[in-house]
Amino acid sequence: MKINQPSNQIKLTNVSIVRLKKGGKRFEIACYKNKVQEWRNGVETDLDDVLQISNVFINVSKGQVANSTDLQKCFGKTDVNEIIKEILKKGELQVGEKERAHTISNLWKEIANHVAEKCVDPNTQRPHPVGMVEKAMTEAGFSVKQGKTAKSQVTECIKLLQTNSTLPIQRARMRIRVTMPVKDGKRLKEKLVEGAEALEEEDWGTESWETILLIDPGQFKVITELLQSELKGKGHIETLSFAAVAGDE
Repeated sequence: MKINQPSNQIKLTNVSIVRLKKGGKRFEIACYKNKVQEWRNGVETDLDDVLQISNVFINVSKGQVANSTDLQKCFGKTDVNEIIKEILKKGELQVGEKERAHTISNLWKEIANHVAEKCVDPNTQRPHPVGMVEKAMTEAGFSVKQGKTAKSQVTECIKLLQTNSTLPIQRARMRIRVTMPVKDGKRLKEKLVEGAEALEEEDWGTESWETILLIDPGQFKVITELLQSELKGKGHIETLSFAAVAGDE
């Protein structure tokens, strides 16, 4: 005799469960592994590629689907797609200890690499080895936030290292040359200098103005966009050096 399995029963071999408690009840959705974070980061936008089953559950492992009465009472609506998006956005991703430890370890290493790339020892103006950065992160008591990308945690990590560790560290600085017509230089100089660490040199020619600025790398994009919007191709920006901004050889 053939026994039919319930159609909503799920094999938990490749499932990530996202859980949200709302209105005194627990709601869950069944997603593909790794897709939840991709959706939250904006990499994945198609719900069909995120969800194993397009439904809201009370308990995924038991295949218990949430009824419309509970959805209306707790979410104020019965539109399953909208509720799924809310659970995806606000819910807690359920992962095993081994998987959690692996994710945290990878994030930790990725953050340390980003910090090593962006920072230098202010005494030598040279980058720190990644291993030294990791030791300082431990010393400073830095904690990885699992729901965030490595890049989004770098600034916080650097600040913590500067205040809570013995590692001498500062963000690397970038030296750039900016060139534009004289009339535009007179108009935009104040804006450019405002976002720079220092104006090191400038040369007012008969037709063009050239300046060398020391900036935080994060300002490079800001200055580039300023030149594009204000000068329509008449300005030029060039990177001269990165990191070793004092005592250059």
